[in-house]
Amino acid sequence: MSDPTHIPVWRRLDGELTTSGQPTEDDLKAFSALGVEHVINLALHTHERALPDEAGSVTALGMTYTHIPVAFDAPTEGDFRRFCAAMESMAGAKVHVHCIVNARVSAFLYRYRRDVLGMDEQLARQEMESIWQPGGVWASFIGDENAVGLPHRPGKAADSEARS
Repeated sequence: MSDPTHIPVWRRLDGELTTSGQPTEDDLKAFSALGVEHVINLALHTHERALPDEAGSVTALGMTYTHIPVAFDAPTEGDFRRFCAAMESMAGAKVHVHCIVNARVSAFLYRYRRDVLGMDEQLARQEMESIWQPGGVWASFIGDENAVGLPHRPGKAADSEARS
């Protein structure tokens, strides 16, 4: 099966890791068909686009589920530690990580790939910046002190699409 690129802000980072915005019930079935073994959700269950019982839907499809509810206006180091622990516990498994628009996820994975996996900073940052360029609390969260006083900006992919 090919990647379900119809899912909002779908990204394949490598053979074992995919990310996206909020999936639908049918999208969860597509993850299972792709061989995804574990789903990590960083969004709040109270969001209007959240599935009514995502944990139940994921487990009914034979995948495991981790929910780390990250408040968009207040990401914490505790959230990041829980994310790192979840990623480490799933080492070698096919994992899909999502939130509502892939902003939280891209920032978490930028830090994880840079700080935990030791990926080159610019390479790790490219994926996040194709989605968005964090300002404010998210700039602080990722350690970009130069952008703390700035608003969030569209990703570089969005910038190039808007110009074409």
